[in-house]
Amino acid sequence: MKNIVFMGTPDFSVPILQQLHEAHYDIALVVTQPDRPKGRKKVMTAPPVKKEAERLGLPVFQPEQLKTDYQKIIDAKPDLIVTAAYGQILPLALLDFPSYGCINVHASLLPELRGGAPIHYAIIEGKKKTGVTIMYMAEKLDAGDILTQQEVEISLEADVESLHNSLSEVGSELLLETLPKLLNHELERIPQDEEKATFAPNITREVERIDWQKPQQTIYDLIRGLRPWPVSFTTYKNKIMKIWTSVLGETYYDAAPGEIVAVEDDYFVVACGDGLGIKITEIQPAGKKRMFVKDYLRGSKERIQLGVILDEKDKE
Repeated sequence: MKNIVFMGTPDFSVPILQQLHEAHYDIALVVTQPDRPKGRKKVMTAPPVKKEAERLGLPVFQPEQLKTDYQKIIDAKPDLIVTAAYGQILPLALLDFPSYGCINVHASLLPELRGGAPIHYAIIEGKKKTGVTIMYMAEKLDAGDILTQQEVEISLEADVESLHNSLSEVGSELLLETLPKLLNHELERIPQDEEKATFAPNITREVERIDWQKPQQTIYDLIRGLRPWPVSFTTYKNKIMKIWTSVLGETYYDAAPGEIVAVEDDYFVVACGDGLGIKITEIQPAGKKRMFVKDYLRGSKERIQLGVILDEKDKE
């Protein structure tokens, strides 16, 4: 049995670590990001992979700066390093060390959507499919040779959470299918086509802001492509309002983009740039918790007013 060092941090990585452990691979070390303060009270919180590694009784290493602090990984003498959403670039000394190399479980069909937010952008860009790629790691981000891939369909109702869960499960299964062939030298390395490379950088605040000038479908895809994290937002009467959930409408309106054109018991309708209305069903007003629009409106419909243009101040 070969010595494996596993490197991962968020929830996406946990099933992959679990599957490796259950398949009785010899995991010499689990490397993850340091504990970070979380929530309003800034409570120091361990990353999900650390919690799972400790539950499994596996040794954990949490370097702040991997590029200079990696000797403990070398000392574990890995024959293979497996990464999955680890969160730091591996230095060349690590990439070159294992006899079977370093491989990564990436949540896209490379060379599409290289970068830190491939699941978000697969939905934001309205793709009908994405997938998982098992690839050799290289110094350039997500640019290494491909070993195996598995497609996953994206439904119109999918959001980041549901697609994340599907890809994590597929990734763990694909890794277990790939490893025996890799260790037996049965896989061909497939170089990526650089001309087809696209990118999925980390989500910025500007990406989260809804541009009501865009078509209805684009806005709908942005809302679900940022749920449940970090969540899209707009402004209502100059106050931040997060938009959690929406429904595609079929009615065209002669209205300004961003204008509230209808207020019903369960939702309100906003005109999009192509004239179609989008139904907003779940929101988070400034300083409040996530809630259904029907609950927000229960007190008084005056709280969502017809004719108000969302983000109006920012468009002036």
